[in-house]
Amino acid sequence: MSVTEPPTVRRPAVPIGPLLGLSEGEDAAAWARIRGATLHAGRQLALFMLGANLIGATIVVMLFSHFVPPVWLGVWTFGVMLIATFVAVRRLRISPEPDALASVDDLRGTGFEGAALAVAWSVPVLLFGRYGDSATPLALWMVLSVLMSAAALALAPLVLAALGFIGGVALAVTAAFVIAQVYVAAAGTVLFAAILIIACVSRAQALVLLRGSELTLTERDETVSLLLREFEETGSDWLWETDVQRRIVRANGRFAVALGVAPSAIEGLPLLQVLAGPSWESGNFSAALRQLAEKLKNRESFRDLVLPVLVDGEQRWWEIAASPRYDDRGDFVGFRGVGSDVTEQRTTADKINRMARYDTLTGLPNRLLINEALGRALVEAEKWGSRCAFMMIDLDRFKAVNDTLGHPIGDRLLGRVSERLAQLVTDNEMVGRLGGDEFAVVVRDATDSERVEQLARTIIETLSRSYEVDQHTLWIGASVGVATSPRDGRTAENLIRSADLALYRSKDAGGGVFHAYDPQLHVNAEERRVLEIALRKALERGELHLQYQPVVEAASGRLTGFEALLRWNNPQFGLVSPAKFVPLAEEARLIGPIGEWVVRTACAEAARWPDDVRVAVNVSPEQLHDPNFVTVVAQALATSGISPSRLELEVTESVFLREGTGAVKVLERILDLGVRLSLDDFGTGYSSLGYLSRTRFSSIKIDRSFVQGASRGVPEALAIICAVVALARSLGMATTAEGVETEAELTMIRELGCSKIQGFYFGRPLPVEEARALAGRHRPDAYIAA
Repeated sequence: MSVTEPPTVRRPAVPIGPLLGLSEGEDAAAWARIRGATLHAGRQLALFMLGANLIGATIVVMLFSHFVPPVWLGVWTFGVMLIATFVAVRRLRISPEPDALASVDDLRGTGFEGAALAVAWSVPVLLFGRYGDSATPLALWMVLSVLMSAAALALAPLVLAALGFIGGVALAVTAAFVIAQVYVAAAGTVLFAAILIIACVSRAQALVLLRGSELTLTERDETVSLLLREFEETGSDWLWETDVQRRIVRANGRFAVALGVAPSAIEGLPLLQVLAGPSWESGNFSAALRQLAEKLKNRESFRDLVLPVLVDGEQRWWEIAASPRYDDRGDFVGFRGVGSDVTEQRTTADKINRMARYDTLTGLPNRLLINEALGRALVEAEKWGSRCAFMMIDLDRFKAVNDTLGHPIGDRLLGRVSERLAQLVTDNEMVGRLGGDEFAVVVRDATDSERVEQLARTIIETLSRSYEVDQHTLWIGASVGVATSPRDGRTAENLIRSADLALYRSKDAGGGVFHAYDPQLHVNAEERRVLEIALRKALERGELHLQYQPVVEAASGRLTGFEALLRWNNPQFGLVSPAKFVPLAEEARLIGPIGEWVVRTACAEAARWPDDVRVAVNVSPEQLHDPNFVTVVAQALATSGISPSRLELEVTESVFLREGTGAVKVLERILDLGVRLSLDDFGTGYSSLGYLSRTRFSSIKIDRSFVQGASRGVPEALAIICAVVALARSLGMATTAEGVETEAELTMIRELGCSKIQGFYFGRPLPVEEARALAGRHRPDAYIAA
């Protein structure tokens, strides 16, 4: 088994140069203080060294009094006393303050002092040593050994002085022993001096390290004291302290001011009682105060603890931190901590949090908060085995308001919608705005599915009532999609997606209704996604083609033109219905390139027909919102070479709902080219006589639903056809009846006065070759008979 050795703690190395005073240290300020400390330590034993020198000199005089002339002894004694006294006086003149500073020269001068004493004590060795009896040298050596030891003790902090004295005396004694050929004594003297010098250096290094540590601690204490003083004087925070019983001790003035009382009023009171305020008696404590009590009880450090405090009847928010205190014996003596008033910061944070989670226009929760609420509702529903629901609401016809009356009116309308929604929900629901004209409702408990459905119906009914906004009476509607957990999704993301698919179905059904999520909706959505991917590549793969349906004069049956109809034949999906892929192309913004291809292809094919046969092309509203569409039409006419009057563009009434976007201007520029314009599906949408009078239409197309209704004798359908025919005649426009499939319908349309007819009775949409052959014969009845 291996035993792990404890790590060796290395003492920092002290450079010899600064230690001896021969050079300046790296940290000049610190070394100045250290030199001052060493001189101060040498000062404390100055009289001791003086006494040692005087006693030593007296003993030497006594040893050589019978052998050396008194004059010599007197002169030498006077010299020793003079030098020793001079050194002692210099030591005592040093500042008594331990923090005094000293220069390199101050420390270097001590070396000369030590050397001077060494020279004085070398005289008895070198001059008096040959006198006396045999015991005299031994006695003299003992005196010098004691003096060298005393110097090692007294001059240890002053390494250079110790080196000068001990080294000088040892050198003189060694020389005397060598002259006397006593080599063992000489070696012993060198060894003894070396031991004393090493001891001096070690003690001096220890003193430097100790003084350096003291300076570091002192500097830290001064820094901490300065910071605390500045903290107390200028800071907005305060200090607090408790004893073992968790009572406030040494009550801080700022702490008391923050509480609105005098320091004496809280001295000795339990900290928890002071912070609890009036709730101390009732026991109705905040969760943060209970957490603080737990920390104090367990003697645990804590920080960033925010708790409410009642000050002068106003609730403030404090943030406190503290650590337990222990005495030298390790016994717990209380807590010391810091506190600050963070009410303003918390208020700001609450405002930022509200801005991040509430819609600025309506004041309702925004998408972020709705998602969080839905997440919590799902957790609770799963915990209790219940259900929650999510509703997505989309306003019908709101875009028309925005486009015609402007965004300010639209914003105010959204505010009215928000007010109505807020009045419909209870504590069980949360209503919010997702963005644009989309809203959402989180139903926390949706166990009663009938109640959820009734809420959806109420929302539709309430939002469909008229609004009075800036002297405008506005009518919009609402479509709702509902998804319920866990059947329609176990996560917020899945439930939102399911509700969105249900909403899409409601919008697809014409709006004004609600639908609950059905798994088939996901299948349909996936089909649309796959279809969109395939449609993006259909044009370049040559999967799109045109078919042409004949348009004839109602009276004579003569062929006047064809309507170009787009078809998509995909290798995977087969022949895809235009009712499915055309809206998909508009949503995916693919209608632009596809529509451009249709115009160019139809014009190129019309160039192969007789000059009096026209071609009609359906144009999406999205195409007319692109100013470059005029260039597309002009280039198609120029490339094919056909006359502009042979091209007829068919648009629906929805184009005029976004009048402000420039679609009408695009139409005007196209009409200026000489192209004809036809209004398709008139009467099925937002029919208005205004745009009929402002736009130069050449014909109006009557939707097949009115033709079929009239054939069944529906009075409204007959009246609408008659009105449209009369309106067109008064405006100088032709009328084209769509969907004529039987001879009875043909007879009825002729009697009603329609100009042209289009339908299966005269021909289905034809491939290019067959349409080209029919155009050559000019009479579809002959073609049909054939």
